Amino acid sequence: MKLARYGNPGQEKPGILDADGQLRDLSAIVADITAEVLTRDGLRRLAAIDPATLPLVPGTPRYGAPVAQVGKMLCVGLNYAEHAAETNTPLPEQPVLFMKATSAIMGANDDLMIPRGSVKTDWEVELGIVIGDVARDVSIGEALAHVAGYVVINDVSEREFQLEHGGQWVKGKSCDTFGPIGPWLVTADEIPDPQKLSLWLEVNGHRYQNGNTRTMAFGVAHLVSYISRYMTLMPGDVISSGTPAGVGLGQHPPTYLRTGDVVELGIEGLGRQRQQVVAHPADAVRS
Repeated sequence: MKLARYGNPGQEKPGILDADGQLRDLSAIVADITAEVLTRDGLRRLAAIDPATLPLVPGTPRYGAPVAQVGKMLCVGLNYAEHAAETNTPLPEQPVLFMKATSAIMGANDDLMIPRGSVKTDWEVELGIVIGDVARDVSIGEALAHVAGYVVINDVSEREFQLEHGGQWVKGKSCDTFGPIGPWLVTADEIPDPQKLSLWLEVNGHRYQNGNTRTMAFGVAHLVSYISRYMTLMPGDVISSGTPAGVGLGQHPPTYLRTGDVVELGIEGLGRQRQQVVAHPADAVRS
């Protein structure tokens, strides 16, 4: 299944894509795509429904983030060897974990806002893992059974905030609009091997990132198992699993996003995103 949330920000409704890729309204079945919907039992109930029996959604509505009320958003750093190399950082022996504030989450095609005074806003296409059933200290062999599905994520980053303002990376990862997710959630049964997915990202039509999840240092099952050792993963939690080489920081010279840029990205089988880069209101007034 491909599950979505559509409509204006804060007023999203649940939806499902039918066999022809048309969006159908799920409001009569569930109130929203929340934690209980994403459990094994919740997805089983949805799978029993024929999408063709549901009302078509007219027009071309906005897609919100496909998961409502995300409890926590965890990110993995330096999970591709070539990306670690382009940042002059050794490949870690264990997964590098950090948090992204859930207030950064937005729809896949919403505007991406440069933070006030930022000159180093960067891009990162990543495979997102959405937890379905509670995962608490699970083994690698058990881990994928706790995954509801997968999404496209742009782990937008402000490198000055991240690397030059002291402390942990979370400051450079959590600005408003720094968490585009979607456009939809593809359930795990449609992705038999999450380590065989191509992913890419372009800015203004120039392809900067072109990778494959098979080159992850730590795969999806390893990450779910590893993280669940340190904290309980709850239904609806999101893990952003790291980015391949080609980020702006790794260019020669480094290249960062500017107002007016267009970022497009996608992952095989999971859809694509498009973000227009806009100025922070305070900077727009000054200009």
